[in-house]
Amino acid sequence: MTTTLCFSRNRCTSVEILDEQTLVSTCALQDSLTEATIRLRVQLPELEITHAEGAFSRSHGSACVDVAPALSKIAGVRIGAGMKKIIRGLIGEITDCQELPLLVEEACHGVILAFTKDMLELVPKEAEQEKDFFTQMVQKNIRLYNSCAAFAPGSPLVEGIDRAEISTD
Repeated sequence: MTTTLCFSRNRCTSVEILDEQTLVSTCALQDSLTEATIRLRVQLPELEITHAEGAFSRSHGSACVDVAPALSKIAGVRIGAGMKKIIRGLIGEITDCQELPLLVEEACHGVILAFTKDMLELVPKEAEQEKDFFTQMVQKNIRLYNSCAAFAPGSPLVEGIDRAEISTD
């Protein structure tokens, strides 16, 4: 009789508006080896992380047992350019838990997406107009170029765009 390995993973990120100045982003991960939840309190309009908490109720390694000291290090970090390197550096100083920076980054991306959802409602329904819409979006914002698979070099959405030609306005 053969043995079949089974692995499943669910990750969910949600953003809640507490008041006009505060958001809470929660990222929960549950898979065959890990169960964890991370919460970030974010101050607007600077998008500064003012508080971070979380716990791993199940983990395959001992490094993720107590993540509170590592999470306390990211208070004061602003969500935006360079945050991935900053988060990995600060958390890496305290713990070897590999999943923790990924969950924190995912919670930060949730905050960014919460602000971009209104823009996505403006996308035209026709395929050719949709492509033109996204191409113009990338041309207007240099940070979008190569920020994800959709805007990576070689993607149809950025076809014909030279990074040197993208406006920096």
